[in-house]
Amino acid sequence: MYSSSLIIRLRRTATALAATALFMTAASPAAAQHRADRQSLIDPESFSMILMGDPQGYTKYDINQPLFELCTAWCADNIDNLKIKAVLLTGDLIEQNENIVRNRSMLNQTSRQMWEWASHCMKRLDNRVPYIISPGNHEYGYVRGDEGFTHFPEYFTFERNSKLADCLVAAFPNREGKVSLENSAYAFHDKHWGDILVITSEWAPRDEVLSWAAGLCRSDKYKDYKVIFMTHSFLREKTAERTKNENYKISPRNYGQEIWDKLISQVPNIRLVICGHTGNPGDFDQSVAYRKDPNNAGKIVHQMMFNVQILGGGWEGNGGDGWLRILEFMPDGKTIKVRTYSPLFGISPTTKKYAHRTASYDQFDMVID
Repeated sequence: MYSSSLIIRLRRTATALAATALFMTAASPAAAQHRADRQSLIDPESFSMILMGDPQGYTKYDINQPLFELCTAWCADNIDNLKIKAVLLTGDLIEQNENIVRNRSMLNQTSRQMWEWASHCMKRLDNRVPYIISPGNHEYGYVRGDEGFTHFPEYFTFERNSKLADCLVAAFPNREGKVSLENSAYAFHDKHWGDILVITSEWAPRDEVLSWAAGLCRSDKYKDYKVIFMTHSFLREKTAERTKNENYKISPRNYGQEIWDKLISQVPNIRLVICGHTGNPGDFDQSVAYRKDPNNAGKIVHQMMFNVQILGGGWEGNGGDGWLRILEFMPDGKTIKVRTYSPLFGISPTTKKYAHRTASYDQFDMVID
């Protein structure tokens, strides 16, 4: 038998433990991490897509690699508050597709190490949000995209991301005749915007790919969709001239001007083109470009290039300072507000004042009328 005094002490202890547990449960929200510069939508009725420029500078040096993961971790953390429908990547996830020689003047990772790190970073988004990648020249061949083979389908499969499977509606074989996400299309719906189709293409897409994309856009199923077309090479930095006659041996091929002539200008519902690829060290305007032109139906087509790899120290710098773009699709059903933001700077109260680029070429509106 227990003494009455022992029973009283046990009851007091149990009461104290219960009170402590209740306090900790009630206090847990307040103890959650305080975001230094949490981003939000301008209008709560909007949704967003996040644009990430070529991340090859992150993956090619081990010391830079955490910056790529920071960007995808930030995307995952903001899915709900930014209502992110998709994360878009302009290609060049890695520096070299098939190489075991570490040229230490430009990288210290083998191709396998770069592919594995890119895959690891994108795993942050698997089964949480679709991500759509437009492969770049560095995903092909041995070192820079002169040949047509790639390891892309080995690392980025249809099955790995259930959220991708929810919106994937079409795909076209790659240069090796394999089923792949290199040429693929994704359908989205919003109560204000209606139906949106995002089509992405291989590096320097073949005529067959452009014909496939055109047929998809013109089909009865998608002819009333607003179409975003993604390809790696389309505009040059700053001047926004379309790329042409680039010095690569891959064949057959089409660069920016040919893609415009054969596809974009011919298809009335392609309203936005997104690309990466070009750029030069220097001011921020050397890593971006924008232009708008009427297509053959008289509809304005917005064209935007965004490539971060030389920001943060040039070709062999940190890979991009974490810069990405928030594309906010406003509830008027026609305006896309572009904001350029860096979670690397935004993560700290000390540097968050540098986290937003507000020059006219980094913060602007696109109106899909």
